Amino acid sequence: MLQRPGNEEFSSYYTGYIGLVPDGDYVAFLNSQEKAIVAVFSQLSEEQALSRYAPRKWSLKEVLAHITDTERIMSYRLLRIARGDTTDLPGFDQDLFIANTTFDEVAMEALLQDFQAVRKATLALLPTISTEAWTRKGTANTYAISARAIAYVIAGHAQHHLNIVEQKYL
Repeated sequence: MLQRPGNEEFSSYYTGYIGLVPDGDYVAFLNSQEKAIVAVFSQLSEEQALSRYAPRKWSLKEVLAHITDTERIMSYRLLRIARGDTTDLPGFDQDLFIANTTFDEVAMEALLQDFQAVRKATLALLPTISTEAWTRKGTANTYAISARAIAYVIAGHAQHHLNIVEQKYL
């Protein structure tokens, strides 16, 4: 079972995300989280999915797409670091990613399918990582981070946004 990363394995920026991942079976949490995200977003009409809780905030479609984009990027980082690649991996500008897309024009069903495909890819990657590779460190966005910390960031980031959706949008 994947163990929670120690504080020395990641930048303090990620503490909040990692703290949202419960103790226990990490893979079971990812699976249950996927079901929860699908349950929340699949109940929305196309009109509801365009809602924003405040001006200049992302629509619900954009939030789901952001969760997906971030998991895609973090999974790539996880792969590179777990495989021993010590190349400094660049950061990304989440607002630029949203500004340069038309997610509000994409059907919610398509956005959900994209999220599920990315989550399935993440889940398929996990068993290919050896025990010793989980504690390997690399650099992402100028900060040292371990492979297992990235795995926890993936789950915690999605949970963070799911919590915001439930508290501020619904």
